[in-house]
Amino acid sequence: MAVNPKPAVSLRPSSRFLPVLWFLFVVSGCSALIYEIVWLQLLQLVVGSSSVSLGVLLATFMGGMCLGALAVARLVSPRLHPLRVFGAIELGIGILGIAILFGMPYVGRLYATSAGHGLAAILWRAAISASVLLPPTVLMGASLPAVARWLDLTPAGVSWLGFLYAGNIAGAVAGSLLAGFYLLRVHDMAIATFAAAAMNGAAGGVAFGLASRALHRPAAGSLPLPDKAPLGSRVVYLAIAISGLCALGAEVVWTRLLSLLIGGTVYTFSIIMAVLLLGLGAGSGAGSYLSRRLGRPQIALGCCQMLLAGAICFAAYMLAGSLPYWRVDPDLQPWPRFWLDFARCFSVILPAACLWGASFPLALAAAALPGQEAGRLTGRVYAANTTGAIVGAIGFSIFLIPRIGTQDSQRLLMGLSLIAGLIALAPFLDVARIGGLRRRTGMAFGIPGLVSVLVALGVAVLLLASLPAVPWGVVAWGRHLLPTDMPSTRLLYLGEGMNASIAITQRDQSRSFHINGKVEASAEPQDMRLQRMLGHIPALLHPNPRSVLIVGCGAGVTAGTFVVHPSVEKIVICELEPLVPPAVAQYFRKENYDVLRDPRTHIVYDDARHFILTTADKFDIITSDPVHPWVKGSATLYTREYFELCRRHLNPGGLITQWVPLYQSTAETVKSEMATFFDVFPQGTLWSNETTMGQDEDVVMLGYAAAGRIDRQRLQQRLDRPDHSRVAASLREVGFFSAASLLASYTGSGRDLQPWLLGAEINRDRNLRLQYLAGMQPDLQDAQMIYQQLLRYRRFPEEFREPR
Repeated sequence: MAVNPKPAVSLRPSSRFLPVLWFLFVVSGCSALIYEIVWLQLLQLVVGSSSVSLGVLLATFMGGMCLGALAVARLVSPRLHPLRVFGAIELGIGILGIAILFGMPYVGRLYATSAGHGLAAILWRAAISASVLLPPTVLMGASLPAVARWLDLTPAGVSWLGFLYAGNIAGAVAGSLLAGFYLLRVHDMAIATFAAAAMNGAAGGVAFGLASRALHRPAAGSLPLPDKAPLGSRVVYLAIAISGLCALGAEVVWTRLLSLLIGGTVYTFSIIMAVLLLGLGAGSGAGSYLSRRLGRPQIALGCCQMLLAGAICFAAYMLAGSLPYWRVDPDLQPWPRFWLDFARCFSVILPAACLWGASFPLALAAAALPGQEAGRLTGRVYAANTTGAIVGAIGFSIFLIPRIGTQDSQRLLMGLSLIAGLIALAPFLDVARIGGLRRRTGMAFGIPGLVSVLVALGVAVLLLASLPAVPWGVVAWGRHLLPTDMPSTRLLYLGEGMNASIAITQRDQSRSFHINGKVEASAEPQDMRLQRMLGHIPALLHPNPRSVLIVGCGAGVTAGTFVVHPSVEKIVICELEPLVPPAVAQYFRKENYDVLRDPRTHIVYDDARHFILTTADKFDIITSDPVHPWVKGSATLYTREYFELCRRHLNPGGLITQWVPLYQSTAETVKSEMATFFDVFPQGTLWSNETTMGQDEDVVMLGYAAAGRIDRQRLQQRLDRPDHSRVAASLREVGFFSAASLLASYTGSGRDLQPWLLGAEINRDRNLRLQYLAGMQPDLQDAQMIYQQLLRYRRFPEEFREPR
């Protein structure tokens, strides 16, 4: 069948409508990022927040966009007005966004009834994620290819496609900041969803209005893009796919490292995302401008990939040699600190992000041939880029970082960028054939160009070999790293896992366990006292504890307290990072009574909330190793719904303990944690980790599955029993010499504290308010002020007092 080689005859859109269409893509991108943040938070509450769960969610989200980009050209008739198709897509996304908000509780219940562990469980998570995310993300991915049909594949038309893509990313920047710093900080997921749906409705309505005024005539006699792309286009598709892989792989690596340097708060992740998108948008705009002025955009695409190797190297040097030594005033107010954090992320991410952003419009221009169907071509380039992004995100987070570390991961990113550049430039270097015709080197680069490429490769190889690693002190202390820390401290262990980076250090005679840039546990007296309180208090107040669940392994000290209690038969430790238990088993064996080798101990590698949601087991005691509430994601372990879930998994007479840090917290943060806990456990009490100096930086909340009473005399008699001699010795090691001294740490009850907690924010699944409160001022040192406020409400129960 003969193909008409004549250019397409179509009515070009009026130029006065294109700026309006650009603005619609800005609005669409803004709503899409709000949805992404909200949906991922909602689904993490159901399928968990482990790397596997996050990988499934991300792959589903981006996979849906990839499918939408490919499907629109095949399933939507070119006779339909592209603006009406775009309007319908936006309205559909808005409707589905609201449906997901109201439907998630039902999805959660469905998931919990059939969830388990192993490969089948992962497939079930994928099925649940797909049922929720695929419908709206397919529509999101279809929007740009649908509108592409309104533009001819001329240089100007391809340039405008790039500008629309840039506008979409600019909107995503706004959505990231709007969701992270306002909608979710001040309101909740419902308000954020309604705001995003309103944007979709407005964009869809305006698009339908434009369609009634801007005529569209389908291209007649255009050359359809063949099912099998020609070799030249396949080179471009491969290069842009590798570019997408590197972009998302680098995002994973840099997010891991920047969250160590800046602090893993929800605001840090919003800033990182915003800077990355800002660079992509700026680069896309620049690439769109250049694409219509360059005779060979494929050469520019190849040069971008070669330059990316240098940009990745620059980022690695900034992360290892500069940012760790920036001194940041801990008393800096939140908003100036956010601007400083933005500047630090900007210096690392922006150069590479601009080059990745420029690659997409250049790839469009390089793959375009006159007369091709614009929608299908745009969909294929978009799908190639997105497919690479999926591989990069999952590959680096789940496989590469745990196996080769962040340093070698960045080396791999540099190497892949060089390969992508060579693939794109190969046709112009006399090393490839296109359509059976051999191009001669002189047609494009000539000898000087070839020499330049070889010199660039040589320099890149030298830089790759000398790429520095981030100092281990960053993994240990993060943003609190001081110049004197590393010389005065001995590193015993360093590891980068799927979910966290950990270090174990020794200073003088004390060892510390560090995770993601903060000290999580140590053998210091103050920390040992707290960790044992979390275990001994519920174990002694329970008449006969047999099964216990510990959320988070830490140094194993909290779990180890149950080893010495004679009635305990089963100790379950739920730990997210697989590197942690073997490391602490080696270096904290004495402090944790070798709990990880105790035959009663079972280790579950999972998000604790997901484990409790999906297990049928019940426990006499549920406790947690310290988890800082300002860390992104930890707020899900402090919500009302989580505490209700724990209560349902307590046996009759069961108890739960929860750590509350007074340091690095505001009074509003502490009030939110306590008000939420005592809302579920109204009979609960508070216990302080007070030292002989009269200072307190930690408290422990104790909750009862049913009303409980503390008998001081019976508690002392229990400690005096021969079978509890190891329990009494364990308590003496941390300063508790009798039942009276243990009960002296009592700080009040939930009922006594009600006047102080009046008006406190309840942390719920729908708002995760705690992570926004706690992350606002994670360096504030108001512990003594908060503790003194708590003491005003302390009333010792009558049964605590000495008998007369």
